[in-house]
Amino acid sequence: MAEVIEYLKKGGESEAEIIGFIKKFNKLKAKEVKELRQEIEALVIMKVKPEYVVKIIDLLPESAEELNKIFVDVSLDGDETKKILDTIKKYK
Repeated sequence: MAEVIEYLKKGGESEAEIIGFIKKFNKLKAKEVKELRQEIEALVIMKVKPEYVVKIIDLLPESAEELNKIFVDVSLDGDETKKILDTIKKYK
């Protein structure tokens, strides 16, 4: 969502309304999103597909249960879950 705001800033007045709406739900700034994405990708967890990274960043899960709801076709082991949650905690 943070990256959407960056694209919309290039637009006009109607985009300003959309930006305001998105900001209500957005928890991180675009720079933080990019850093978090890089950190999650650097964990090199094969089960974590790019679309999962996007959902992790959008939702910022705080528990293993919340994180596992994102992964519908695979399950993370305890170590993988801990690594991801520890990474997320840096940005909360």
